[in-house]
Amino acid sequence: MRIGRSVAMTGLFCALMVVLAGNPRALLAAQAGGPADDGKLRIIVFGAHPDDCELKAGGTAALWAAQGHHVKFVSTTNGDIGHAEIAGGPLARRRIAEVKEAAKVLGIATEVLDIHDGELMPTLENRRTFVRLIREWKADIVMGHRPNDYHPDHRYTGILMQDAAFMVTVAFFCPDVPQLVKNPVFLYLSDNFQKPNPFEPAVVVGIDSVYDKKADAIWTLESQIESTWATGNFETVVPVPADPVAREQRRLQVRERIAARDRRVADKYREKLIESYGPEKGARIVHAEAFELCEYGRQPSPEELKALFLIGTAK
Repeated sequence: MRIGRSVAMTGLFCALMVVLAGNPRALLAAQAGGPADDGKLRIIVFGAHPDDCELKAGGTAALWAAQGHHVKFVSTTNGDIGHAEIAGGPLARRRIAEVKEAAKVLGIATEVLDIHDGELMPTLENRRTFVRLIREWKADIVMGHRPNDYHPDHRYTGILMQDAAFMVTVAFFCPDVPQLVKNPVFLYLSDNFQKPNPFEPAVVVGIDSVYDKKADAIWTLESQIESTWATGNFETVVPVPADPVAREQRRLQVRERIAARDRRVADKYREKLIESYGPEKGARIVHAEAFELCEYGRQPSPEELKALFLIGTAK
């Protein structure tokens, strides 16, 4: 009986290996001790506050999600001082609820870390948190701010992401979560800062086909719409109207403001869009999001990078 069971188990193991061999990502996951995945991409985006991921990568996330890929946004602070009139727990709870609604619109997962707004530091504890999050998500792609951003939370989000770029592969760092066999591709979210070096996109993604979805997700972030986005300061609030007509007017104003930002990205990197999508389609793209390749992590070829961002495959 023991011999029979052993032969049967050996046969089952061999059959499993044959199945997994047809799906390289599933084989890697099995070798790493994790569950076999569905062959879809897994993307995790780190933003400093509950709105940064949505603003910088909401359209690209919607494109991935529409094709069944798995996207997770992580806000590395809870945003509990980002308002002119309320703060602390009440604001944190409000902003967490808002990004959860935004995630439903985009078709993605979301998480907000329990760290006070303005207090994120590049500590060993936080490095471990980033490493665990990336490993648990089994990420193929990791994105976050550049480390020369204006806001300390943005900068340290970028540094922590960079610090995780090698450590996610080291078995005895955070051994409670299996290391990744294959290092993800790490990228930066776009910005306009020039020193010590300007943003240089490796990929620019046209998001016109999902722009309504991005705009609807942004509209859920009402705490920001009524405060800093409306006034540019932390002194006054312009509440979103309850009257349906006035509310719709405000929604369109917010949409246009965000759309203008994404139009500027498309216009600024028009040559890159034409290079990626071809002269005809690249010239027609109105809204875009851009991402810079981090020199840490896996270095994909330009063609692989296009495939990862669904350029040439999205409908």
